[in-house]
Amino acid sequence: MDPMMLEFPESFDTERLTIRSPQWGDGADVNEAIRESVEELRPWLPFAENIPTLEESEVSVRKARLRFLERSDLMLHLRDKATDEFVGSSGLHRMDWNVRSFEIGYWVRTSRSGEGLVTEAVQGIEQFANVHLQANRLEIRCDARNVRSASVAKRLGYTQEGILRRIKQDRTGAWVDMIIFSKVRGIEFD
Repeated sequence: MDPMMLEFPESFDTERLTIRSPQWGDGADVNEAIRESVEELRPWLPFAENIPTLEESEVSVRKARLRFLERSDLMLHLRDKATDEFVGSSGLHRMDWNVRSFEIGYWVRTSRSGEGLVTEAVQGIEQFANVHLQANRLEIRCDARNVRSASVAKRLGYTQEGILRRIKQDRTGAWVDMIIFSKVRGIEFD
C-alpha cells in the first residue's frame, strides 16, 4: 500500500502532552525553544549548530508539515496539554514503509528537561506507531556520548543492538560512535 493512502490521526494525547503534526505558524515556538536550548542541543543535533532565524524556523516547520502529509517523515511537536507551551519535538523518521520500520528521534527544551516528558512522548509515539502504522520495528539511535538520550531507550525497554563505530564526525571533527536500540513486534511489543 502506498503510504499516501494511510489515514491516521495528526494529534494524540498522553497524560501531560498533546503530540501533533507541525502546523503553519509553529515556527516562532520552535525558534524560541531552540534559542533557549541551543547549548544543550548543539553537541547532538545538526539543526542547532547555527541558531535559525524566525523565518528559517517557519520554513523548516512548513517543510516538516509537507513531509508529514506526504508520509515521508512524521515530525511531531510536543506541547504541554495544560498550557499549550511547545516543549520539544519528536517523531518517526528514516521510515521503511515496506517493513514498517521507523526511527524515533526526540529533543526537549532546556526549561522542561528532567520532567520525564521525553519518556512519556516516546511511549505515546510507540503506541501510535503500533496501533496506526502497524510498526514492526522501532529504533532509537543516539551518539554514544549522549547518556541522557540513551537512558530514555534503556528506561523504555529498548534492546541495544550494537554500536556503529566512527560512523561520522561531529562539528568539532571528533569521531562519533552511534548506539542503536530497537523494539521489534512479537518480541518487545505486540
